[in-house]
Amino acid sequence: MVELLRVAALFAATITTGLVAGLFYAYACSVMPGLSRTDDRTFVGTMQSINVAILNGWFAVCFLGAPVTTGVAAGLHLHREGRAALPWIAAAFVLYAATIAVTAAVSVPMNNVLDAAGEPGRIADLPAVRRDFEAGWVRWNLVRAVTSAAAFACLVRALL
Repeated sequence: MVELLRVAALFAATITTGLVAGLFYAYACSVMPGLSRTDDRTFVGTMQSINVAILNGWFAVCFLGAPVTTGVAAGLHLHREGRAALPWIAAAFVLYAATIAVTAAVSVPMNNVLDAAGEPGRIADLPAVRRDFEAGWVRWNLVRAVTSAAAFACLVRALL
């Protein structure tokens, strides 16, 4: 029974972390490059809409579930039978913690500033709002894509 719980927790951690890594990867290789080709009003309005839409239960379950299930998996692997996977699980936890830290310290505050700029049609200097947001957000999203993908890879390794 303990082995089943160990595998289930590790599987849940791997799936949730992988889904979040995929989200940040999709932004890095398609969403943001696509939006970079749009005008300022479309860019700002779309990012404001995405910032609202992403706050949903499906995202929360994965984004917050990943560290919880990784922590549970680590706890269940403390016994001798699970020790071989423990360093990989711990590494995944640390890497995902970095993903959360970047999100909380950089991405969310940048999103909040963008949202506070107001309705795109009423922003006096729309190019400046975009310029102040886009490059930094893209750069830090790439960091999140790398840290979450590395966490996912560690969890896959732990499963193997």
